[in-house]
Amino acid sequence: MMLIEETVVPDTSLPVEDFKAHLRLGTGFGDETLQDPVLLGFLRAALSAIEARTGKVLFERGFLWTLTKWQGVDAQPLPVAPVTALNQVTMVERDGTETDVELDRLRLVRNLQQPVIVALGTMLPTIPSTGSVDIRFKAGFGPAWTDLPDDLRQAVMLLASHYYEFRSETSLSEGCMPFGVTSLIERYRTIRIGFGGRT
Repeated sequence: MMLIEETVVPDTSLPVEDFKAHLRLGTGFGDETLQDPVLLGFLRAALSAIEARTGKVLFERGFLWTLTKWQGVDAQPLPVAPVTALNQVTMVERDGTETDVELDRLRLVRNLQQPVIVALGTMLPTIPSTGSVDIRFKAGFGPAWTDLPDDLRQAVMLLASHYYEFRSETSLSEGCMPFGVTSLIERYRTIRIGFGGRT
């Protein structure tokens, strides 16, 4: 299995000015934008860490997921949430020949914990022997910062601030996340609901 982001979050969507206000950085100086690249880096790091910990995609973007076999004969859970659209399903032969699956043969069951692709017939289309299936979908709460739930926005700010304040610290343990952040994201962590879901 391989999950690839096909689109990225543009810098203009990231809340740099809100982050500056959160950090209480000075204003009215000629070099106000000097730290912008650094702040963008901390925001992206915080977003990535929270997405990895929760299995939730915060900003909406496109993904390509490649599988060599289905997890179930009639249903396949998706690796992240929330998934908003199933865009394309393509069978790929060993020699690279591609055949698109008609999407009206499938249904996307939206779920904040674990969305699922369900066959509308008795079973999902057969994946070619020694081949694979490419699934393209869109996931995320929305394209804008304001589309994120309030608690996740606060978690991003707190974690980005933590990275900023301790940017020179080398003794923090691997995967260190402040308690306030873990409390805010706890309800978004994926629970085991079958289909081999994560905990």
